[in-house]
Amino acid sequence: MSDNEFEAEQELDHNEDVPVEIPGAPIKLIVEARAHGWRVDHYLARVYSNFSRAAFQRVLEDNGVLINGLPVKGARRLRVNDCVEFHLPQIPDRTLPAEDIPLDILYDDDSLIVINKSANMIVHPGRGHYLGTLAGALQFHFDKLSDVAGKLRAGIVHRLDRDTSGVLVVAKDNTVHHHLSRQFEERTVEKEYRAITWGEIAFDRDYIETHVRVSNRNRERMMVCPEGGNSRHAATFYEVLERFQGFTFVRLCPQTGRTHQLRVHMHHLGNPIVADRLYEGHASLKRSDLVEDLPEAEDAVLISRQALHALKLGFDHPVTGKRMEFEAPLPDDFTKALEAIRQYRTKPPRRVSKHH
Repeated sequence: MSDNEFEAEQELDHNEDVPVEIPGAPIKLIVEARAHGWRVDHYLARVYSNFSRAAFQRVLEDNGVLINGLPVKGARRLRVNDCVEFHLPQIPDRTLPAEDIPLDILYDDDSLIVINKSANMIVHPGRGHYLGTLAGALQFHFDKLSDVAGKLRAGIVHRLDRDTSGVLVVAKDNTVHHHLSRQFEERTVEKEYRAITWGEIAFDRDYIETHVRVSNRNRERMMVCPEGGNSRHAATFYEVLERFQGFTFVRLCPQTGRTHQLRVHMHHLGNPIVADRLYEGHASLKRSDLVEDLPEAEDAVLISRQALHALKLGFDHPVTGKRMEFEAPLPDDFTKALEAIRQYRTKPPRRVSKHH
């Protein structure tokens, strides 16, 4: 499962009652509605996140997974109420080492932590990235974290993309984790981002509503697509904050939490986020991108990751019920890029024609 601009962990309905994770133990699960259409290897690795997908694929290759009494392969798509029977792999994945990585902590109490995540930090291990994660840093700084999502994702309720900075909430126990996850699922969490995009967005504000799925050409990317199949509904409200020559500073409020949702929606509008390597094709924004004939000595990289920042996060405290809102200031690289655009690309004032 890839990382996502504030996608809530898609907890499975039976997670609270999942059998104890004893290697070799026989397991029997009934597939719930939200897992309809998932590959069985993805499903098992999601339910038992202390075991890797590769470990479950080995079990599948040995005909060790039965669906409705018949052995299946990893690519088998699940249907609601399928009966899945299997034995847990013999050797669980290694536990995550604690890492002394500095964290910008916005709030901390007995129930939860709110972090201002820096850019270039993966939230939890995956895709060959095992060290340098937020999950590893949390293991070092906190003695108590929820384990609903497994040892490799302790405390992790939702995610931000590696190069997206901003507010992220972490749960200290499983009850808090479930409460927060439910708020994400019921869309009562308020999320607000800031982005700099290429081009001038056509409308001052609008509501983007599409379906998205993984791209056929590049499995790392998502794409807008027709409804149906494995597509998922995605909705984003946006509001233009400032317009420049060739750029827009925009407020983004995702109403759903799909993988790369904001990046995909801006690309779909024809206004991709600045320095978004995956969707815009350039890995950085330089001063020379703003000024013609700039001397080489005066050139400099302004931002070298997608100009996307999770500015605000609002939710009800799982214990007190109090509505809480947290804000992470724009990071230095984002501010540097925005100020340079204001300096070089501010539009001249409109001329008002005089009638004689």
